[in-house]
Amino acid sequence: MNGGTAPSAAAAAATPPHRRLPDFLQSVNLKYVKLGYHYLITHLLTLMLLPLMAVILLEAGRTDPDDLRQLWLHLQYNLVSVLVLSAVLVFGATVYVLTRPRPVYLVDFACYKPPAHLQVRFEEFMRHSKLCGFSEDALEFQRKILERSGLSEETYVPEAMHALPPQPTMANARAEAETVMFGALDNLFKATGVKPKDVGVLVVNCSLFNPTPSLSAMIVNKYKLRGNIRSFNLGGMGCSAGVIAIDLARDMLQVHRNTYAVVVSTENITQNWYFGNRKSMLIPNCLFRVGGAAVLLSNRGADRRRAKYSLKHVVRTHKGADDKAFNCVYQEQDGEGKTGVSLSKDLMAIAGGALKTNITTLGPLVLPVSEQLLFFATLVVKKLFNAKVKPYIPDFKLAFEHFCIHAGGRAVIDELEKNLQLSPAHVEASRMTLHRFGNTSSSSIWYELAYMEAKGRVRRGHRIWQIAFGSGFKCNSAVWHALRNVKPSPNSPWDDCIDRYPVELVDGFPTHKAAQQ
Repeated sequence: MNGGTAPSAAAAAATPPHRRLPDFLQSVNLKYVKLGYHYLITHLLTLMLLPLMAVILLEAGRTDPDDLRQLWLHLQYNLVSVLVLSAVLVFGATVYVLTRPRPVYLVDFACYKPPAHLQVRFEEFMRHSKLCGFSEDALEFQRKILERSGLSEETYVPEAMHALPPQPTMANARAEAETVMFGALDNLFKATGVKPKDVGVLVVNCSLFNPTPSLSAMIVNKYKLRGNIRSFNLGGMGCSAGVIAIDLARDMLQVHRNTYAVVVSTENITQNWYFGNRKSMLIPNCLFRVGGAAVLLSNRGADRRRAKYSLKHVVRTHKGADDKAFNCVYQEQDGEGKTGVSLSKDLMAIAGGALKTNITTLGPLVLPVSEQLLFFATLVVKKLFNAKVKPYIPDFKLAFEHFCIHAGGRAVIDELEKNLQLSPAHVEASRMTLHRFGNTSSSSIWYELAYMEAKGRVRRGHRIWQIAFGSGFKCNSAVWHALRNVKPSPNSPWDDCIDRYPVELVDGFPTHKAAQQ
């Protein structure tokens, strides 16, 4: 036996190494095969039409001039048919022009940057928390969450939370809302030159602070907007409400011609800080920070030249019919009667399910045919042959150049990076926004887009995917198309720090702090 196996082992050892490609070369070959397949499918129609066009041109070259003359005479004698056909074409073109969706342009947007004195250091955060009466166990839990959150020590909390003791009054909550919303709107109107009186639609979203008069009424009063403005105030819809607000504004712009719509997305921290000891309700204290954004949309054709983006798609997914999904982000009182927002342990699994449903709808709208064919083929094999085939995950990198993933926390970004098979470069804007500004709720996707603009990465023709998750449970997507090489807006929140980014993070820490740990 040993004598029989020795030669074969020796032969295997003597096999030339070049017969087997290294793993990295195999992956490179697979990549180029896939790119070749994608190119072939994308241009398949063109490749099929080229021979047909060649045949038509050859036949046209052989046509006798007498035949063309006879055709002209035939049309002259059938004038009624020609007129009817022309009328049908004109009618069809008119119906198409009148019923097609009007393009919606994003003229510009502005993100609020709080003053430096509102920044909160980790040491200050923990000292204030201790003085607020949290238990030792709750303090230690907050410290661990904070240090591994991916947030820097430059994020902002409202003025009321810097006071000792904290002052979560209605007056302070109003002051926070006014400072954030008016700060963003002042920058927006200044950058665009649009007069507040020209705004026909106003949509404001803030989940946890809904006073009377409403936030939208506060804006109408501040800027003296016109009396017939269509104003809306969205509350309780979580971190994905910014995309919902964009969708509502788009619908309004389909109905009302030649006007502007302003969308304001923010969250209020002052009255929503949790002062109890339940761990599931302490996480928002560590992640949520002050921020807000104002967006100017237009359906005016004249604004296309100066607009940054056009809105292509909005896809909304609501999983509220499922009890687990409905309860996974829930505002309630703990056993001591202290109000806060509780986050379920099932949150990431529910977010993954909502994402799957959302991209199932979004995929056919944005993915190239090559990816749709691969996805469909995998589905057919699995259904018809009951084969144990791994579900094919479409390559959304072929559909988008940029990804604005809601900066809800490290876990959210990690999960989407893994599930969508993205590279660190694709989630850089999300991680850096979380690091610099924290979780600013529904406005975080605009800080991310501002980051890409500040880096000079958005070029004409690029496609941007904004995706956000929110209570209910919801997963919403917005797709934008860059109309030009986009420069950062004046007073960008990244103006004074973009040169320091990206920073390298290890387990949520900048590399120099990770080494100390």
